[in-house]
Amino acid sequence: MAEYRTHDVLILGTGLAGLRAALEIARRLGDDVDIGLVSKVQLMRAHSVCAEGGTAAVLRVAEGDSLDLHAWDTVKGSDFLADQDVVYRFVEQSPAEILQLEHWGIPWSRRADGRILQRDFGGHNFPRATMAADRTGFFEMQCLYDTLQKYRNFTRYDEVFVTAMLTVDGGFRGLTAIDMPRGQFLALRAKALLIATGGAGTLYGFTTYSRSVSGDGLAMAYRIGLALEDMEFIQFHPTGLEPSGILITEGCRGEGGYLRNAQHERFMERYATEKMELAPRDIISRAMMREIEAGRAFPSDSGLPYLHLDLTHLGAARIHERLPLIRELSMKFVDIDPVDTPIPVRPVAHYSMGGIETDINGATKAHGVWAAGEAACVSLHGANRLGTNSTAECLVWGGICGAEIVDFLSSEPPLERLPNELVAREEQRVFTELLETHGTENPYELGHALRFLMDEHMGVYRSRDGLLLAKHEVEALRQRFAQVNVSDKGRIYNVNLVNVLELDNQLELAEVAIRSALQREESRGAHARTDFPERDDGDWLKHTLAIRTAEGISIEYKPVTISHWQPVERRY
Repeated sequence: MAEYRTHDVLILGTGLAGLRAALEIARRLGDDVDIGLVSKVQLMRAHSVCAEGGTAAVLRVAEGDSLDLHAWDTVKGSDFLADQDVVYRFVEQSPAEILQLEHWGIPWSRRADGRILQRDFGGHNFPRATMAADRTGFFEMQCLYDTLQKYRNFTRYDEVFVTAMLTVDGGFRGLTAIDMPRGQFLALRAKALLIATGGAGTLYGFTTYSRSVSGDGLAMAYRIGLALEDMEFIQFHPTGLEPSGILITEGCRGEGGYLRNAQHERFMERYATEKMELAPRDIISRAMMREIEAGRAFPSDSGLPYLHLDLTHLGAARIHERLPLIRELSMKFVDIDPVDTPIPVRPVAHYSMGGIETDINGATKAHGVWAAGEAACVSLHGANRLGTNSTAECLVWGGICGAEIVDFLSSEPPLERLPNELVAREEQRVFTELLETHGTENPYELGHALRFLMDEHMGVYRSRDGLLLAKHEVEALRQRFAQVNVSDKGRIYNVNLVNVLELDNQLELAEVAIRSALQREESRGAHARTDFPERDDGDWLKHTLAIRTAEGISIEYKPVTISHWQPVERRY
């Protein structure tokens, strides 16, 4: 039988967005609120700790930066698919988040004059990447976590895997979950929910994501009828360490690193003559793939040809001060020291521009449900995200959603009943229909096949033929999933069962992403079609909405908010 727990608000996901929202709620309401923090991992193991390069904010107006310039860089970087009212709200609020973290004690890197240090990043026309060496996400998480310890109005649910969001008549009622260390099924009731579960990058084999980031929040939101917006736009970071995919921060290029091919050429001169290695990520990733396909890459035993990220000219002192983690990763994982040897890299799946459709305040169309961070699509990044805007988005909309939830709770909505039949149905699905059945399909083989087809057909470049093949293969995998086998029949810390539940979520999201990409017959930002190589503003300057129906995926569209700049050709 399920164990019932009750809170005022549940925060699903405890990365930057989730912790920032929890702090906003906690400090505004104090002991008058009861918060449940739900994480499938230990709290400080959220994927946000992996963010390296920086957090974008306008801090140096006197030296030439401006809110308008940051907004323009973001809109242009998005290939004009970002909603411009959202962009302006973002650039206006991001500086306050940097200063708030400063007051909470984060160890920002400093200039010689003692001011906060900022470095260059791709697509930005001013150095506004606020940094804590190359461990920015870790220190931001640590700062938020430490500050949260001042409060006693929250309960932690670490290593608790959520299986479903429960709604009645479009209103939130609660979550069902597995308490993994105890093997106990939980029913968590609350008035409000914030979804902050991150993106869906583990759909791919070669990816920077932690394996725990499997798109669970997106899939569960999709199942309760919420639209997934712009899911075809999946960012490939130019510099994933070969062969593992570990992120090699864009901060390397912000510090002056070069990209070179096997002929030792700085090949970006052919593709972005002004910005070179500091062009936006979509442009650099496409350029790298063209170099690889042209035979100008280094061969690899892994079968993944690579290019070089050259830091050797920066000198040991600069690398030790600004990029210590990158040196450590290179030495540990590929046995090279970037002080004197270039790093082997290639484009790698890194970020979901799309996510759960929200309004400018992070509210979804389900009453009492908000989404923030990478799980949400507030339409800030459009077709391509600029580096360092993501951690800033988590902080900004974590704060915004926290404040919105405070207002919602302050109206004293009644705690609605969580129908027992919904809980019982989900418990039966998980612990009877999945756990106790004896199928013939190996979930790990299915997962490997899914990641292979996403790498092959939903990569930097796509085509109609490849997308159709991927669509049919995902449909076949979903049919095979109906016969999946959970070989571990126990309940205590059953990671085999969790893997199967994650795979179910990933198959659903892969189908949405592929269908969305197949429909969009143009090239824009991270969505590059070889059969439709040009951007088409006449037909495709609009957001994709994927909605789950009884008949399958319904694809709809909505307009882009254009308040300041009309689309123009992107030149870098």
